[in-house]
Amino acid sequence: MIRYLANRIATMAVTLAVVSALVFFIINLPPGDFLSNQIAELQAQGESASVAKAEFLRAQYSLDEPLWKQYLIWIGAMPGPDGYSGLLQGDYGWSFEFDQPVAEVLGETLWLTVLVNLAAMLFIYAVSLPLGTLAAVRAGGVTDYAVAFIGYLGLATPNFLLALILLYYGERYLGLPIGGLMDSRFEGEPFSFDKFKSIIAHLIVPTIVIGTAGTASMIRRLRANLLDELGKPYVTTAKAKGLHPTKRVVKYPLRAALNPFVADIGNLLPSLVSGSVLVSVVLSLPTLGPALLAALRSQDHYLAGFILLFVSVLTLAGMLISDILLAILDPRIRFGGRGR
Repeated sequence: MIRYLANRIATMAVTLAVVSALVFFIINLPPGDFLSNQIAELQAQGESASVAKAEFLRAQYSLDEPLWKQYLIWIGAMPGPDGYSGLLQGDYGWSFEFDQPVAEVLGETLWLTVLVNLAAMLFIYAVSLPLGTLAAVRAGGVTDYAVAFIGYLGLATPNFLLALILLYYGERYLGLPIGGLMDSRFEGEPFSFDKFKSIIAHLIVPTIVIGTAGTASMIRRLRANLLDELGKPYVTTAKAKGLHPTKRVVKYPLRAALNPFVADIGNLLPSLVSGSVLVSVVLSLPTLGPALLAALRSQDHYLAGFILLFVSVLTLAGMLISDILLAILDPRIRFGGRGR
């Protein structure tokens, strides 16, 4: 187990290095950058002092160096004007648009993003597992058609429209808080039980909105996988031997049907982050989606690069979790390759 985890972590480190290079070079493909655009605008307005400051920042962050050198300085593998100071040293870079370090711009946003998406993922699995199983066991019946209708409705309803509906009716009839992930009085305050309760209350609507589409697709996938397993000879044999119906479904067919279900954890996390950008704007959520959209639009390379790299880390972490769970779930999967 330890050897397997060490190999997986080493593979993740290499993958992350490749992804970081791809992210950095791709976001630098469009001509110019934030400071170049700002310098051109300031020169047109005749503001020489501001131009001098922008030129200083350009040299300070090595934006006048070749792209490969900028990358190595960004990750901290090559010394810059201030020595070794990059991602490997815990320096996430400078946001030129906000005129602050990236770490200060994002602040609690990173952990709030993880919290929102973990809540959405738990919602997806908590709802889709029982409904998908029920639809497969009652295939062709009223329950199956009802679950299918719910699934199609979830897939067909745009997330931003569902967000607007829940904002209106949730606040009007259920008293659910609107916008943000906590009351404004708790922002910047140390963690407390009241702040925790406020976060939980504000998570209800975003969790349902972000998780609805994923839940619908997971229900259909689990139903199809479980139906395939229920039609195999070993299930017929178990039925002939008088095995209890619940045990007959849960002990073997459901475990086998869960393999693709669990394997999707790695893809689910980044898809939730990328798919919740519009929802975050509608619900005024302080997550990475709106920040990434603004950074890409203004060519704030360091901010955009770190956010994309953070999403990549979530993806790799999700894949590691899914691999471990698959090995636990399915005895046919071996850590040591072909050998026993």
